[in-house]
Amino acid sequence: MPKQLVDKFGRVHDYLRISVTDRCNLRCVYCMPEEGMQFEPDHRILTYEEIAEIVKVLAPLGVRKLRLTGGEPLVRKGLDQLIGMLSKIPGIEDIALSTNGIYLAQFAGILKEAGLTRVNISLDSLIPERFAKITRGGDVGRVLSGLKASRSAGFDPIKLNVVLMKGMNDDEVASFLRMTYEEPIHIRFIEYMPIGYEGSGWKAGYLPLEHVLDTCRRLKWSFSRCEDVYGNGPAESYRLEGAAGTFGLIHPVSDHFCGSCNRLRLTADGNIKPCLYWSDEYNVRKHIGDSSAIEQLFFKALDAKPETHEMAKALSGEQQNHIPTVRRMSQIGG
Repeated sequence: MPKQLVDKFGRVHDYLRISVTDRCNLRCVYCMPEEGMQFEPDHRILTYEEIAEIVKVLAPLGVRKLRLTGGEPLVRKGLDQLIGMLSKIPGIEDIALSTNGIYLAQFAGILKEAGLTRVNISLDSLIPERFAKITRGGDVGRVLSGLKASRSAGFDPIKLNVVLMKGMNDDEVASFLRMTYEEPIHIRFIEYMPIGYEGSGWKAGYLPLEHVLDTCRRLKWSFSRCEDVYGNGPAESYRLEGAAGTFGLIHPVSDHFCGSCNRLRLTADGNIKPCLYWSDEYNVRKHIGDSSAIEQLFFKALDAKPETHEMAKALSGEQQNHIPTVRRMSQIGG
């Protein structure tokens, strides 16, 4: 039987999230500070050829799904070239993109033609002024144009990721849910996570996702659990009665899904992260050119992967068993 990427808790890893840049054209409040970010110089960022070489090592080990992240992946030139390279690797079945959507209207068709399978678009508010505040300058109209272009290009499914924040966008839940009535869009509400934060300031924005179901009940909207949408990963999927699309809840803090985690992360500067939350990283770039060493390092990273991320302990103020990362989400690739 061929080797597989299985950790000591029996979790099979067939999914790699690849950050192609730590830069972004926005400064979302939960992802990056307004100023003072130190970005990696270009020579420290993995080349497309290096990324493809790593994936060529992992595909025979069972990696089937890839997701390109950032920062904002579309600020890096020629992303379609990387997608074309990855789509030709035997065993790779699915290549998805997480994007803020600002440049998506320009590139959706090109990316689809190159071999991109799916898109996830970050959209935390439908109100222009509020969206600009959350993203520190973003134009929601450009994101909605990107959404339209993605539909025209034939991407399916299309998901919208909404980080739910207390006192900031929690009153827009109904507006997002209405979108699923009108078209086959999949809204995914995500809990605010303490990634890269020192102290407990993030708790002020934290809101359990039961708020979404409570909103449905308050409006007397019938909903039911439904089969998971392809690529929905840890989301619990629901459908409003009569809706064309679905909505999902991703609650890493209040109800973690670590037991079924199937993903590893590759940062833009060439580090393997076994877990999003913990500080452990293993530099793989120095092994480029040695397939055996790359393989061994991924198994070493897997062996160090903890059973859970313990974000709930961060919320309650309990002592944690590992050291949380100080890297921002944009530096990891969320």
